[in-house]
Amino acid sequence: MLETLGLYLLLGAVAGLVAGLFGIGGGILIVPVLIFSFSLQGMPAEVLTHSAVATSLATIVFTSIASIRAHQRRGAVCWSLFPPLTGGILAGAFAGVWIADAMTGTLLQALFGGFALLVALQMAFDLRPARGRTAPTRPELAGAGSIVGCASAIFGIGGGTLTVPYLHWRSLTMQQAVATSAACGLPIALVGALGNILSGWDETRLADWHLGYIYLPAFAGIVLTSSFTARYGAALAHSLPQKTLKRIFAVLLLLVGARFLITNLA
Repeated sequence: MLETLGLYLLLGAVAGLVAGLFGIGGGILIVPVLIFSFSLQGMPAEVLTHSAVATSLATIVFTSIASIRAHQRRGAVCWSLFPPLTGGILAGAFAGVWIADAMTGTLLQALFGGFALLVALQMAFDLRPARGRTAPTRPELAGAGSIVGCASAIFGIGGGTLTVPYLHWRSLTMQQAVATSAACGLPIALVGALGNILSGWDETRLADWHLGYIYLPAFAGIVLTSSFTARYGAALAHSLPQKTLKRIFAVLLLLVGARFLITNLA
């Protein structure tokens, strides 16, 4: 147990650093590492992916709170966009939890692999839309929020990889888009975590130390270190070569995504 807790502490530290460096949620890293870890621990294949996604979402609750506080001190969060976005996010995240619960672990891993490949391509080539000039309407924000919430709940992420480019395209500066996306990560994580507690409550194949699908030792280890290292990642982002770092991380995601696709679609 001590060795496993050490792994989760290290994972949280790296995930926090990555989140601070690149402005993306640590879920894109946390989920695959938890899948590998749970597999080595002998967790049943039918539930280990669901547990990895649920545990990732639960950790994002705490990291998003720390991120919101940091961005709010700089006045970068566009709170006027938050209510319509959140309305869509809540509906989408709730639906996403139950969609993921209905999927097999194999299908969920394959979809995550495809998503990781897309994120890798975006980071490798620094693909982002140009800043738009037209502000989004409330119905549009609600619709976009529902898509982001659903995808985030399925993949166990905070939604930044989707929300940031969308908000930038719809007239926000990159700083405002990142800050507002961080605020949106909290309702995504809350609904996703609570939904996974409920959907996994009666799952008999889960081992001890689970709260629904959330594996508490992994949750505790990641939360203890990720919030602490995220601030250092943000500081390093201003002194390290971002393009080189992004390409290195993109290669890692490319290998992870390809591995999940090949393993689960072969």
